Amino acid sequence: MSRYVEANCKLCRREGTKLFLKGSRCLTEKCAVEKRSYAPGQHGQASGRRRKASQYARQLREKQKVKRIYGLSEQQFRNTFQRALGEAGRTGENLLVALESRLDNIVYRMGLAPSRKAARQLVRHRHVEVNGRPVDVPSFPVAPGDEVRVGKASRELDVIAVSLELASKGQPVSWVSVDRSTMTGKVLERPTRDAIPIAAEEQLIVELYSK
Repeated sequence: MSRYVEANCKLCRREGTKLFLKGSRCLTEKCAVEKRSYAPGQHGQASGRRRKASQYARQLREKQKVKRIYGLSEQQFRNTFQRALGEAGRTGENLLVALESRLDNIVYRMGLAPSRKAARQLVRHRHVEVNGRPVDVPSFPVAPGDEVRVGKASRELDVIAVSLELASKGQPVSWVSVDRSTMTGKVLERPTRDAIPIAAEEQLIVELYSK
């Protein structure tokens, strides 16, 4: 699978909003969006003066933004959309629920990692268990009732301790309970759209893939 190796901050600047790809740095004055709120590249500063974006451009940018927030490749994102399309209910909401239910995202929401990228690394290195068994697949779907925890041998990792300290100052999502003392969390229910703190117009993505 292809992997993005350029500066993450360029992605935020390209989308014109914070995607929180670098953890706590995104909340400081060092954030690239705060320092340079225009698109990267030679013509980045001039891009804001161009004509109004077309509907297709808006759809494409929304898809790119959500894909980059969750750190998926194009094929992974499209496959997730196709599964969401086959479920009952609103496709856009189903898509976001599927993205939020990924193990790497749950680890991030629990505060065990400062970013989804860091959460994926924890999962791939088998530091995370689901229902008592190690899982090394970041896309593993976590269902309501599942318990996610850090393995006993991994609980002294500095990255987890620092992340939990920072996360304690924030507001956790309502559908995941977290016991920071045991580094354990549980998915309480399937999240609703209102409970997913992502500023996205998912209907634009549905329209794009429906063409």
